[in-house]
Amino acid sequence: MAPVKHPRELWLPLALMVSFALTRIPGVLPLNFSAAYALAFCAGVYLPARMAWWLPLSVLLLTDVSLNLFYYDASPLSGYLLMQYAGYAVLILLGRQFRAGSSWLALLGGGLAGAVLFYLITNTAAWFQNPEYPKTLLGWIQALTTGLPGYPPTWTFFRNTLLSGGLFTGLFVGAMKLTEAREPEEETEADPVEDAEPEESKA
Repeated sequence: MAPVKHPRELWLPLALMVSFALTRIPGVLPLNFSAAYALAFCAGVYLPARMAWWLPLSVLLLTDVSLNLFYYDASPLSGYLLMQYAGYAVLILLGRQFRAGSSWLALLGGGLAGAVLFYLITNTAAWFQNPEYPKTLLGWIQALTTGLPGYPPTWTFFRNTLLSGGLFTGLFVGAMKLTEAREPEEETEADPVEDAEPEESKA
């Protein structure tokens, strides 16, 4: 991997790790309302190629294993969890299709599209794995909209996924745009003034 050349490349990974860790603490945010969707997408946009993959996925793995072992008292890994990671991988891959210089609106649209894809992937996995869902088109639609009786309707999870994906993508990209806007001014002040070319002597 190429050496870090800019301070932004130092604080951006740190911001990703801290945000992942804080938003995944149980009870901090509503169910499915998380910065993870936006941060996985933005990692694909802004981080160097290899770091865009190993950093968010390793932080997710660490927090997931810790929560399952010490909070939920569940198996560290599961088939459904692997499908969630497939969703995060799609978000990162989607982010790789954008340029860091893309407009705020374009990146916001990408973050929203990623949130929709993540919801479709993970809820389709739940429909496939949960025996209570009929393995029919109507059963799949039920998994995406109302869910199972006795549980909150799944459309509320979609709402939270979409809202948090849009909110955190907008905030993160906005912060990056503000940072980029300051950099040219700082570089201009730091650059030495080049000597003017000597005028041609008059005949």
